[in-house]
Amino acid sequence: MNHPTPVIGKFYDRTGISFPIGNIRCHALKFSFEQLHRSFPSHSHSSNSWEIHYIAYGKGRITLAHIPFQVGPDDLFITGPHMEHSQTPDPDDPMAEYCVYLKFESGNSTLIQGKNPEFLNRFLSTDQYLGQDKQNLHSLMQTLFQELEHRTIGYRTVLEALLTQLLVLIVRDLEVAEHPEPSAEFSLTDRNYLMIEESFLYEYRDLTLEKLASRLALSPRQTERLLRKHYGKTFLRKKFEAKMSAALVLLRDPANTITDLSDMLGYSSVEHFSAAFRQYYGISPREWRKKT
Repeated sequence: MNHPTPVIGKFYDRTGISFPIGNIRCHALKFSFEQLHRSFPSHSHSSNSWEIHYIAYGKGRITLAHIPFQVGPDDLFITGPHMEHSQTPDPDDPMAEYCVYLKFESGNSTLIQGKNPEFLNRFLSTDQYLGQDKQNLHSLMQTLFQELEHRTIGYRTVLEALLTQLLVLIVRDLEVAEHPEPSAEFSLTDRNYLMIEESFLYEYRDLTLEKLASRLALSPRQTERLLRKHYGKTFLRKKFEAKMSAALVLLRDPANTITDLSDMLGYSSVEHFSAAFRQYYGISPREWRKKT
């Protein structure tokens, strides 16, 4: 069943939705659906709080625990208690996201208990997650926001059921991510090794997963799996590290200003470059240059 997409710019933070699941109580503190036109700096939420983000369309970048990732349509990411995260929309195609903010409480000292349904304990044990949704969460989010918008008879009961279903489907996404379908193994030949190393060494600014996959004659998903297997890193993490390595080389040339470096490395601003450099090296580019 198709549901009309709610108008972008919907915010609901006084719904009073609170209901029991298992041995604990779930409070729905905030719902929002908006297209991001500004960045959200790094922040975290309180104890026993989880924020669920689903990208409906558009693109952007997020950081989870200070590691940057590109996100796009159908990406789902979750941030649990005290988990640092930030969001930066793509200026040409800003992401539009659904966001649901839940807080859980229990009469006991811990949320994870034997009396809870298995799916609930699985969700509560997740402090962060990023991956592609495989459960058609978009349709569920549309239905949920339609109920919030129209508030027809029985909408609270429907919302409680939809939120429970949301948690179940998220856990199914987690299970798919942890147990992917079996596929053929891909070996890292000497030729592929050199191709990968040279791609990151010389194209750290503009290299994409799709471009690298094409060179290796693999799909993007297979290429990501290959990098994880042989390097223990995602494509984005390896590209980030390649940029940081290049930054040190470029910083040693006094002719390069910090603004020049930001552009050479593909950052949208000096501030973004400086923040990334400090995140990786624990010192700003200017401070590093003064010490060397």
